[in-house]
Amino acid sequence: MSDNIINIRVWGDHACFTRPEMKVERVSYPVMTPSAARGALEAIFWEPEIYYLIDSIHIIQRGRWFSFRRNEVISVISLDNVKTWMKSPDKVSPIRAGGGAEDGTQRNMLALADVEYLITAEVHLSEIGKRRGHKLNVYRDEIERRAKGGKCFHRPYLGIREFSADFDWERDVINTIEQRAAELGKNLKSAWPEEELGLMLYDVFDHEQRTQGFRWLNEEEQKKPQKKKSVPKWEGLLVKPEAVFFQANIKDAKLDCHPQRIRMTRNYVTGA
Repeated sequence: MSDNIINIRVWGDHACFTRPEMKVERVSYPVMTPSAARGALEAIFWEPEIYYLIDSIHIIQRGRWFSFRRNEVISVISLDNVKTWMKSPDKVSPIRAGGGAEDGTQRNMLALADVEYLITAEVHLSEIGKRRGHKLNVYRDEIERRAKGGKCFHRPYLGIREFSADFDWERDVINTIEQRAAELGKNLKSAWPEEELGLMLYDVFDHEQRTQGFRWLNEEEQKKPQKKKSVPKWEGLLVKPEAVFFQANIKDAKLDCHPQRIRMTRNYVTGA
């Protein structure tokens, strides 16, 4: 077991890992996506000096399908409106999504209930972290302390913010799976032995670009003398979101997610 490997178990009453081809009504993937796993870890602890690389997701409880209707908004707030409201709060025009509101509508959702996953991930230093000179184990120990104490920057969630997740630190994958199997009274691997899921969303940020790290500079840092005429507003690399997909395969209740072991594509329709 490498020193940069962490294991975080997450679970919750509801989950929805939305398929991008469903344009209006939400339909979940049957299992947590790597991007959702990364988001859960970053909710617990993240700094621009580090980044997470999801290795695998073990399915402890597959969950069950359920559907319901809920109120969603159909309006979009423009960036210009936000800037105006920041300068003049009295001009704020809120979006209303309640029953019968003009900005809201009812939509169906096909989601999962009673899910539990064990996320295994690698923690790496970004280029910003390498320049800082801090050791990786400092960040890994902080992740462990926060996960054990139930601390987080914001509450992790399972796909969408309404579906909050509980989490815990796990030291060993095999022991955790054996313990949970005994508690649940079933063989976890036989519950989902193997299945080809087809193309699944891997992430909306390129994992290779995330190695650069990113953070906004404060006002004092921006005032420092610069060699170039233009004063930078950030350090690292500002990454443009771009969806990347991979051929997902469940084997022995495990989804392999490591980019060195999976085949990824940027074309969702043809897989080219």
